[in-house]
Amino acid sequence: MTPEDLAQARKALRGLLVKPLLTVEHDAELLILVRRHLTVLREWLTRETGWRLTADSETARLFKVTADTSDVTHPARSARGEPFGRRRYVVLCLALAALERADAQTTLGRLAEDVLSSAAEPELSGGSFVFTLDSRGERTDLVAVVRLLLNWGVLRRVSGDEEAYLTETGDVLYDVRRPVLAALLTGTRGPSTITATAFEERLAELTAEPVADTDDLRNQELRRRLTRKLLEDPVLYYRGLDEAERAYLTSQRHAITNRIEQATGLIAEVRAEGIAMVDPADELTDVRMPEQRTDGHVTLLVAERLSTGEEYTLDELRAFVRQAALKHLGFWRKGVTDTGAEHGLLAQALTRLTALRLAEVDGDTVRGLPAIARYAVANPVIKGD
Repeated sequence: MTPEDLAQARKALRGLLVKPLLTVEHDAELLILVRRHLTVLREWLTRETGWRLTADSETARLFKVTADTSDVTHPARSARGEPFGRRRYVVLCLALAALERADAQTTLGRLAEDVLSSAAEPELSGGSFVFTLDSRGERTDLVAVVRLLLNWGVLRRVSGDEEAYLTETGDVLYDVRRPVLAALLTGTRGPSTITATAFEERLAELTAEPVADTDDLRNQELRRRLTRKLLEDPVLYYRGLDEAERAYLTSQRHAITNRIEQATGLIAEVRAEGIAMVDPADELTDVRMPEQRTDGHVTLLVAERLSTGEEYTLDELRAFVRQAALKHLGFWRKGVTDTGAEHGLLAQALTRLTALRLAEVDGDTVRGLPAIARYAVANPVIKGD
């Protein structure tokens, strides 16, 4: 490959890592690059990660398999950045099921009726899930789901606006894009083949992969699993690996990180506690640090506090945030000194720090993880001539 081809293939792979589902409406340039270098991308992804890549004139889909199905630090978010809660996730699943049965076009009102009908089924209504659309909050949840589907390209707005639906003054007409809808599921097997009933067991079956039965296949499985972690996780800590993974990474660390560097442009930062693949362009992340404004400053201050290596209770950190709000009152947004404001400020900071694997919360206790040491501030040392 020429240097230009290598640069284009790298750009295409980086684009897929950021957004595994590309559509011609939203990502035309990247889609062209993916299709142009499809063979090279498929070969690398199959060999190094085991992820499947498909592409046609309208869509490209990288079928990622998550390294940790219990990770809840990177939820789906609304256009305003609000994380999806349980109700929105259930409504999302019900909406997708309804769209699978829908005509080529549908309206928001019709989709709402289908979701309500499914929510009334005994399997859901007999449990703790209730969804009636009687409140504005429930209608807002449905609109957040629809806008997520618009962003994914599952729906294409033809006319109308979701705000009119929220205020009960109008409806919205959509095209249903079945090729995109069909490409959403990334499980290794069809959901209809799963027999388990408990959620965790169903998720394990949905993502289970074949068990390697030879040394070569076991080594391939280890390489793929470690490469996925390095590509997906902000930091790979050795303490989080099993014995076989640690042994393989110790012997193959340079080869694995070098292949990732060449394919993606990420740079390996190797420390005694683990490895982080750092992006000099700061593009391959959905959570950034440092950030500006009040929440970003609070997060930096909490990170500095945790970098000492001591454990803190949530109450101790809330008190610290209250003091910081008084100190920086002239620079932070209004309301930061209101009663209880420290709860929200600290929650935002810890959400970011845990997502970046810089801290962990265990009940009422918060502790910094090794990578947070970079945010420590040492006392200045003045050297004489």
